[in-house]
Amino acid sequence: MAKTTVSVIKADVGSLVGHHTVPEPLLRIAREELRRAREEGLINSYYVFNAGDDLELLMVHRRGEGNPEIHRLAWETFRKAAEKSRSLKLYAAGQDILKTAFSGNVKGMGPGVAEMEFEERPSDPVMVFAMDKTEPGAFNYPLFRAFADPFNTAGLIIDPAMAGGFKFEVFDLMESKKIVLKCPEEMYELLALIGSPGRYVVSRIWRASDDMVCASTSTTKLSLIAGKYVGKDDPVCVVRAQHGLPAVGEILAPFMHSYFVEGWMRGSHWGPLMPVGLKDSRCTVFDGPPRLVGLGFQVCEGAIASDDSGDPMVVDLFEDVAFDLARREAMEYMAVLRRMGEFEPARLAHDAMEYTTLPKVLERLKDRFRPA
Repeated sequence: MAKTTVSVIKADVGSLVGHHTVPEPLLRIAREELRRAREEGLINSYYVFNAGDDLELLMVHRRGEGNPEIHRLAWETFRKAAEKSRSLKLYAAGQDILKTAFSGNVKGMGPGVAEMEFEERPSDPVMVFAMDKTEPGAFNYPLFRAFADPFNTAGLIIDPAMAGGFKFEVFDLMESKKIVLKCPEEMYELLALIGSPGRYVVSRIWRASDDMVCASTSTTKLSLIAGKYVGKDDPVCVVRAQHGLPAVGEILAPFMHSYFVEGWMRGSHWGPLMPVGLKDSRCTVFDGPPRLVGLGFQVCEGAIASDDSGDPMVVDLFEDVAFDLARREAMEYMAVLRRMGEFEPARLAHDAMEYTTLPKVLERLKDRFRPA
């Protein structure tokens, strides 16, 4: 049987009222484009949603990772949505459309991509996460907790199928290199790298015993593509769960508390991550706080399992009072940070600001500096 591929491709193509949310006309265009693709047999199922001001395309198909037709579908969908955005004079219309000529793959062109191809198990729960107002490395912490920390994931101790641990592929954003480290044996080396999420990103995870793929994240760094600040990277992530992998509840457990990520206002500040249901995926206060949404579904015969009417059955994972604590913490942390104004550590360190608007300030002042 052909393998199943889950593709999540996102882009900021325009927002209603600042960097706030994706309006219905853009979501409607995306749903129509993916509906047509399903009818033509290109994809088997889809789900369109937003994380803050990012338009998210979830597609399940049998065409493999990096398929030019799938990526062209996403690119054309974003392009049409951006055109509509411009016609409505929405904010930052086409922001993530950094290049104009499609070259077979949207990676390196602006949109973020997380894809995973696998052989379906008898039951295959899949989770999709999307963040807004932060960087690719924002998934480092929860992925480490879920796949390497026995204080978070009991299965690492009591499930024999997980006893061999997991292998982490770490991508170096600055050098475009990658390395694979195995846990628990190389846990300290892994932490030494991914503790710097602005440079080192967990890009893929496999079960060590049989190389079963478990997780995939986007690694797009927009500022490195554009050479300047054009918006935060707003990563996406696909994770498989259960049956010899961390349980759904173990993967969600790291989000019981808020934690700090880079990004937020003008991509220049530390901010607390707030897990929210889809209805609350709107970045407001100081363009935030940074938001996280999560969807869960079952893969069935190369598609999202659907109900009797044919609609995909998708669970809004963070639409749950269990995450109220994290949401309250995020607001408390946000208030503390904003009291500091533009002083570090509320604002990012100087070396992290080189792709924001700070260089323009320094350029304006450079002739006024004198030897001390």
